[in-house]
Amino acid sequence: MKEKKPIKLRVVFMGTPSFAEKILSSLLEEKYNILAVFTQPDKKSGRKNEFTPSPVKILAEKNNIPVIQPEKFDEQAVLSLKELKPDLVIVAAYGKILPEKALEIPGFGSINVHASLLPKFRGASPIQNAILSGESKTGITIMLMDRGMDTGDILSQEKISIDQNDTTPILMEKLKNKGAETLLKTIPLWIEKKISPVKQDPSKVTLCQLIERSDGKIIWDNDAQDIYNRYRAFHPWPGIFSFWDENGLTKRIKLNKISLQKTNPQSRHRLGEIFQIGEEIGVQTGNGVIILSQIQLEGKDSISAKDFSNGHPDFIGSILK
Repeated sequence: MKEKKPIKLRVVFMGTPSFAEKILSSLLEEKYNILAVFTQPDKKSGRKNEFTPSPVKILAEKNNIPVIQPEKFDEQAVLSLKELKPDLVIVAAYGKILPEKALEIPGFGSINVHASLLPKFRGASPIQNAILSGESKTGITIMLMDRGMDTGDILSQEKISIDQNDTTPILMEKLKNKGAETLLKTIPLWIEKKISPVKQDPSKVTLCQLIERSDGKIIWDNDAQDIYNRYRAFHPWPGIFSFWDENGLTKRIKLNKISLQKTNPQSRHRLGEIFQIGEEIGVQTGNGVIILSQIQLEGKDSISAKDFSNGHPDFIGSILK
């Protein structure tokens, strides 16, 4: 097999999580000349609360690529970028907004790999929001960046389908691969002036919901499909939960694994009521039933709903709130 020739184009890459790591990896495989990587500062994580480098930083250091980690994209960060003299800046889930001065530095501009079909789902959590909204398709947009939040002109787009049981990690994996593939096809076309930027349609703009831990609270008068979409979108973080009263104490209960039945049982139950449905344990919703598989009482281990019910005889017939 003929070895790929290094690509002389001077590229600076900016990104942080695993989505961005896949994009950077694909550029390295194609022998792009990556001058440096900008990524978020190391953050404390894990039980020991130790500083952990981002996936992008780990990959860059493995490949002996200089890593720059500004707390803010201030004048010093802009100067660091300028000194690199990039032809092109590629951004994928970096987590910082670039000032106009930075965007103007590369001759071929700054392009962004965004995990939605813009102008739909502008913002930081497009994958979760596509699932949350019950979308059947999403995709990748390669965009020429401007000073707005995901408002730049579109260079290319590729669609993918969202399967009915896709969770955020599953869809993330699909979009990582599609993002890398779409970017590698788009760069040469952009550099060779074979594509022209297309403005986004302002009438079709939607914005991402900012996701917080409290968003995982289930409202049982919603449809089972809406609740299931919330579970898929918020898996593994922040997860979904409800509240359960036991012996006069209200306890938080995480629903770690669920499925749904779209039809209601013959004898309808109260909203949030836990009941036996064949061999399974179900919860009545506004329309349809949520089937509980794995649940976790606050401060306890995750166990099957059947085992939990065996250990808590009053669980069946009680109400989740």
